[in-house]
Amino acid sequence: MSGTSLDGADAVLADLSNRIPRVLARASVPFPAALRADLLALSSPGKDSLDLEGRSAVRLARLYAEASAQVLSQAGVPATRVRAIGCHGQTVRHRPDEGFTIQVNDPALLAELADIDVVADFRRRDMAAGGQGAPLVPAFHEAVFATADLHRAVVNIGGISNATSLRPGRRVSGFDCGPGNVLMDAWAIRHVGTDFDEDGAWAATGGVLERLLERFLAEPFLALAPPKSTGRELFNLAWLAARIEGDPAPEDVQATLLEFTARAIVDSIARHCAGATEIYLCGGGARNRRLAERIGELSAPRAVRLTDELGVPTDQVEALAFAWLARKCVRREALDLGPVTGARHPCVLGAIYPR
Repeated sequence: MSGTSLDGADAVLADLSNRIPRVLARASVPFPAALRADLLALSSPGKDSLDLEGRSAVRLARLYAEASAQVLSQAGVPATRVRAIGCHGQTVRHRPDEGFTIQVNDPALLAELADIDVVADFRRRDMAAGGQGAPLVPAFHEAVFATADLHRAVVNIGGISNATSLRPGRRVSGFDCGPGNVLMDAWAIRHVGTDFDEDGAWAATGGVLERLLERFLAEPFLALAPPKSTGRELFNLAWLAARIEGDPAPEDVQATLLEFTARAIVDSIARHCAGATEIYLCGGGARNRRLAERIGELSAPRAVRLTDELGVPTDQVEALAFAWLARKCVRREALDLGPVTGARHPCVLGAIYPR
């Protein structure tokens, strides 16, 4: 899995024989600066290049193959024992309003390099059935984190944040909340030259600008009812610049972005996961200490914890989810994501590329 944050490719070797998946090995391969820059360019409307996309797909496939080889080597497992690689690809455009989504990937090359069947292109089958194609991980959250007596909300904080409502006796529901790391990362890159604000330390040096926060919270996407999904097409530096007035201190803007991210998540849970008594965080943003603390403060008295406490470390949830989705595809097991994506009927998600 490589997500909206564009930091690298995460891989896990998953034993899915029990309800709680067991990670036999994991690896994270950072994106080289040139590849990250090209993917950022592809993610920005108006800067498309088919040559650039093609080159990026080949480089991504080689990087995914490297990540796969690392987990197999760590676990001492030969490729012949692995049924399939689930590979999401890199989302560079997500336009459910136009009926398409684009993940840069070359699954055929990955299958050739890894000598393992590859399952890819998970989102478009859902879109073909009238769904938004995202988020898909709520189905995995339900399989692994749901209980018979507790209403839980699971929040994945990647570049974009999404929430899953696991209510006993009810179908799983989920939706994108709004920005996760995407705006904070972009602002940190511009002003302090780091890829992200580690633990929210820079944000902690600033103060929240209340009027700016009000303009952020007025974003119409936040008020939409599920199913809904979004991406960099909406939440980007241009969106941010259009709402900043005057010349505020960069650290104050960062503090306001952190508050906005936390508020968007917590308000979404209150609105669409009403009654949830426990909130579990996963994804890279869950490791932003100040962001996680702020979500906890805003959510009180509900408990806010990390998925580590449920047996799945925060940085492994999404990669595990796509191993699980790949198995569903190989077995031709349809997923009913209607309440999450709006798909009209259950679908088998993914396309298989034989080795």
